[in-house]
Amino acid sequence: MISIKGSQFPKDAILYSVSFYLRYTVTYRDLEEIMAERGVRVDHASLNRWVTKYSPLVAARANQGNTQH
Repeated sequence: MISIKGSQFPKDAILYSVSFYLRYTVTYRDLEEIMAERGVRVDHASLNRWVTKYSPLVAARANQGNTQH
């Protein structure tokens, strides 16, 4: 489980943003607009921090799932 303690944003919003950024070729400003369309107002600088902080955890979790098959 990926822990996101102390964030003012819901865990789902953070993980969706990070996963979306890793999966698709978008800029942080584009992702900011995409999230706003989904009702989540977040600054592109925050998105950058989330990707930097949580992408290794998301990748490790994805790899963990691949080895269990």
